[in-house]
Amino acid sequence: MRIFMLFVVFYLPFLANGIVFFQKDTIINSNHSLTKVDSIVKLDSINVQEEDIAIKKNSYKLSKEEKKLRILNNNSTISLDYNQDVQNFIDYYTGPNRRLISRMLSLKEVYFSLFEAKLDKYNLPLELKYLSIVESALNPRAKSRSGAVGLWQFMYLTGQQYGLNVTSYFDERQDPYKSTEAACSYFLDLYEQFGDWNLVLAAYNGGPGYLQRVINEVGTYDFWKIQPHLRKETREYVPRFIAVNYAMNFAQDYNISSDSVYLRFTDLDTISISLQLDTKTLSELTCIDVQTINHLNPLIKNNVFPVNAVITLPRHAIDDLSINMKTACNFINAVENKEILIDETRVVYNVKKGDYLGKIAEKHGVRVFEIKKWNNLSTTNLNIGDKLVLYVPVEKKETNNSENSTNEYVVKQGDTLWDIANNHKGVSITIIKQLNNLSDNNLIPGTKILLPRI
Repeated sequence: MRIFMLFVVFYLPFLANGIVFFQKDTIINSNHSLTKVDSIVKLDSINVQEEDIAIKKNSYKLSKEEKKLRILNNNSTISLDYNQDVQNFIDYYTGPNRRLISRMLSLKEVYFSLFEAKLDKYNLPLELKYLSIVESALNPRAKSRSGAVGLWQFMYLTGQQYGLNVTSYFDERQDPYKSTEAACSYFLDLYEQFGDWNLVLAAYNGGPGYLQRVINEVGTYDFWKIQPHLRKETREYVPRFIAVNYAMNFAQDYNISSDSVYLRFTDLDTISISLQLDTKTLSELTCIDVQTINHLNPLIKNNVFPVNAVITLPRHAIDDLSINMKTACNFINAVENKEILIDETRVVYNVKKGDYLGKIAEKHGVRVFEIKKWNNLSTTNLNIGDKLVLYVPVEKKETNNSENSTNEYVVKQGDTLWDIANNHKGVSITIIKQLNNLSDNNLIPGTKILLPRI
């Protein structure tokens, strides 16, 4: 009993401190042995830690996409995170939809300097310029099925809230300069509300009220935690934006090159003309094709410039108009009075039995009010044998000159993607949807869509 008590008294301090020493098949009975075993235990512990680290390193290797995205993330105030959703969209934009990126590399030369200047003015992340690709594929005339319009896809009421006016002649949501200014103001307001750029992006797509309700329901401001609770379009919006950033910056790694730039102007100016004129008349006056005029003046509706409209053109054309303004006004008046005809021919039509103005107008591609105006008619009554003067549009033959051909197609009533693809040789439904960033097959009459040059 005395020996046992001595044992407890001697070893109790070691047990109290949680120190236990052992060595297989060995009785430790000296300080030297204790030090040696202690060293062995520590050494084994270090080896286990190093082995564990090595296993972790071997079990997870960064993909090339994640490595490159980290480079972008380190240089941006927006969190360009990597995950499987982002990877899926990277695969999409560098694979099936690589033609879109090719076209965007071309069009960025037209728009990105403007975007960057405006974003810098408001001290906003420059990466937001890529949002216009997600929104409109850099098409200032883009129109969604919900009614959003322009490069930044403003709805009517939101556009009005940020100073974008819509009239019978103008839609300032289609003005690259004014709409970009408005988008910057909207970004600032959203950031003031949410304080996180991924949430700003989600709110830009889904609406700030909708996003706030989801945040309140989930109980967090972490975008990736609320993402599964968002509707599909908004859920995919941020991953899509991150993937576009990636694809535009590393396109060369996937052998994606820029389309040929057919419209690029850096020396532009504006002018006002005291007469109303259409784009065809302006094209004849300036020797600039209608496509270029529409490109430089996307806010114009129905191809008509009202009185005193501000017209954007290359500086050389502005200089010519300024010097010859009187001659230009005389030309415009002559076209209006049908003394000069542009892309139309004068036809005298003899009224036959069963004819009426609507039938005659439809047959010749003109409008009833135009026939009445040309012939000074106060009523729609016609007599057999009456002679009507018509100014019938001249159908232009298609040209193989890609510089003058157009990529725009105006959707007509009853059009489907299948009809459009079937009527344009070498064009498929998939290509049309990719070029115009269409998520479904719905088309709105009057919308202008892009078709590839084949």
